Amino acid sequence: MLRPQDGPTRERRSLGGLWKFRLDAEGAGRTEGWWRSPLAAAVDMPVPASYNDIFPDAAVRDHVGDAWYQTSVRVPARWAGERVVLRCDAATHRATAWVNDTKVAEHEGGYTPFEADVTEQLRPGADNRVTVVVNNELTWASIPPGRIEERPDGRRVQRYFHDFFNYAGLHRPVWLYTTPTVHISDITVTTTFEDTTGVVGYRVDSTGEAHSVRISLFDASGAEVAAATGAAGTLRVPGVHPWAPGDGYLYALEASLLNTAGDVIDSYRQPVGVRTVEVRGKQFLINGTPFYFKGFGKHEDAAIRGKGHDDVLMVHDFALLDWIGANSFRTSHYPYAEEVLDYADRHGVVVIDETAAVGLNLNIGGGIFNSGERVSTFSPDTISEDTRRTHLQAIRELVARDKNHPSVVLWSIANEPDHVQPEARDYFAPLAAEARRMDPTRPVAYVNALLARPDQCQVTDLFDVVLLNRYYGWYVGPGDLEAAETALETELRQWAEQHDKPIVITEYGADTYPGLRSTVPTPWTEEYQAGLLDVYHRVFDRIDAVVGEQIWHFADFATAPGVFRVDGNKKGVFTRERRPKTAAFNLRSRWRTAD
Repeated sequence: MLRPQDGPTRERRSLGGLWKFRLDAEGAGRTEGWWRSPLAAAVDMPVPASYNDIFPDAAVRDHVGDAWYQTSVRVPARWAGERVVLRCDAATHRATAWVNDTKVAEHEGGYTPFEADVTEQLRPGADNRVTVVVNNELTWASIPPGRIEERPDGRRVQRYFHDFFNYAGLHRPVWLYTTPTVHISDITVTTTFEDTTGVVGYRVDSTGEAHSVRISLFDASGAEVAAATGAAGTLRVPGVHPWAPGDGYLYALEASLLNTAGDVIDSYRQPVGVRTVEVRGKQFLINGTPFYFKGFGKHEDAAIRGKGHDDVLMVHDFALLDWIGANSFRTSHYPYAEEVLDYADRHGVVVIDETAAVGLNLNIGGGIFNSGERVSTFSPDTISEDTRRTHLQAIRELVARDKNHPSVVLWSIANEPDHVQPEARDYFAPLAAEARRMDPTRPVAYVNALLARPDQCQVTDLFDVVLLNRYYGWYVGPGDLEAAETALETELRQWAEQHDKPIVITEYGADTYPGLRSTVPTPWTEEYQAGLLDVYHRVFDRIDAVVGEQIWHFADFATAPGVFRVDGNKKGVFTRERRPKTAAFNLRSRWRTAD
């Protein structure tokens, strides 16, 4: 799915701003047809943003069910005769959209885009009503999963298994855009090298009558460096400037559809970073060079706006990544806004791209905190075939959206699922296979929770990289850093000996209340967080198979309330307002001086 862009044959219009908004816990709007007229009893709601924290009202924050959005847009008269598309970049967790009185789209999944051809429904030169109902309910069949509790007083309460707040709404931009009737529908780019020559493979998909395709590749200065004809082929660029970590060099591939007279029907520009990714034994290679991940798990999270995309915060976060010396991050635990990946492309920041499959594990509490008997995660009544179908579609949409981003070097198809029970293999084998079918150029992984020894994992051999979340010294043995160092090193050596794969530690850390200090490191103090990270780094430096460290977390973030969470998760090395804790300065010293 191509992103909207302005160009010689295309035009886009953002629908961002204040929309009319109304909660609908009872679901009355669907039966009463609220999309057919101006939304009654509505308030203003900014788009993009989560709706939960905008108003000081628990009923809004904790709402479960439908939330209605509506706006009016005047479509330019010049759009008559053009194909017009409505696109939502994200609606969490599912949505139905109408243009005027006609339903045009339905979509499951809160973090990937959906769109609909609305040419027949729009009236160019007039005002048009756009209505979107967003539903935030999580079920056993959704990704991520959850369940609804019905209280005796009639209230419905959402229970979910992921440790971040279940923000909802229109989190990312909404667009109307045009294309010609005959248009380019998709572009796929792959890259490799022949010595110092860059090799760019391409495929252009299009609709409509037979036509020819012209391809031009331009360097960063705008000079054409390669050209070809045909819907699929290969371009060669002698003396290519590779895309590399820290060097986000991008070419631009321009695809043009031509009619029989040689006139351009449609054109599209696709950024291209020429680079390779490879797993070789225990090494992770970018452009044939071993790469060491330094960075964080992150969240799309900020005060008031929740998960709403914000360019200001995005640029500031990338500036902090650069300040601290990070070279990478994981899109934990869902695909991030495409603007984020565009920025990573342009600045040479490496990304582990993850689906929203978090919470596929009913044993996280019992498996880590006590030795109680494990329950079945996989069953017809819990994580089932219905869940896997949703999960498969999430993988397909993630790869289809992000396949051309050079910053994305690894697909993570789940975070901390149940990987111990025998049923895990049946669940994950087709998912790993589908990710490879969709994109054979990138390695595939999942993020492993601390539940069992390496030889007890049922799915490691299905994947290319070992991604581990480990919390010795925090959830396991809190306060004992000496024991944490011994246990961590023992386990990592087991992984290195039993599996010939690179290891990236994708989560480690400790909750830290900013400003809480102690002469003796104790849990929740800034000294303890810094000391725990030092312990982990000493171990990593002693084990060659470890090729990356991504701390949990970049910044403090909102969670569901609970006795283990004081105003959210405090494992960030920055506060939610992006103020550094002591650990941030220690990391800057380690990462900015490392080879």
